[in-house]
Amino acid sequence: MTARPSGSYNRGVNGERAVLTYRDYEALPADGRRYELHDGELSVTPAPGTRHQRVLGAMHVLLRAHVEAHRLGEVFLSPVDCILSDTTVVQPDLVYLDPTRAHLVTERAIEGPPTLVVEILSPSTTRIDRVRKRELYAQYGIPYYWIVDPVAGTLEAYGLSEGLYALLARASGTDPVALPPFPGLTFAPTSLWP
Repeated sequence: MTARPSGSYNRGVNGERAVLTYRDYEALPADGRRYELHDGELSVTPAPGTRHQRVLGAMHVLLRAHVEAHRLGEVFLSPVDCILSDTTVVQPDLVYLDPTRAHLVTERAIEGPPTLVVEILSPSTTRIDRVRKRELYAQYGIPYYWIVDPVAGTLEAYGLSEGLYALLARASGTDPVALPPFPGLTFAPTSLWP
């Protein structure tokens, strides 16, 4: 299997689509790229840039402090594998599991749908995060999905309803917001931007 710098691909010897599994995923090199399996198809994106990482750090500190202070479960920072099936393995930027999902955390990964996944948009991942991963997260029953756009200065909170994500809130600016699944956490979206 030859890795290209970004995008999705899988072609067998005769040009047909090859379905990859977690075993194939485990064999991929540790070369700084982000590898994921999307329904058996390999997705490869470059490592995130520094703006992305600053926003990720701010978001992690905010969520982790709240979750730990109120004993609401656990927050994980990427890279951490979320194994949603043998052919779907993703690495969201942040993952939150409420106490009812604590059993999904194993030594190797989070094995099943967490409560919340957060993706911070980068130029190389915007389409994947807004379209493909949104579809996958809904398909596998993840109740909440946040999309953070550092360029636009927005945070979109989605909730799963009848198998599809519905926009619950779009936040920006300095006005404090509380987003599901954290009604007790109030913060200004501008506190996340570098």
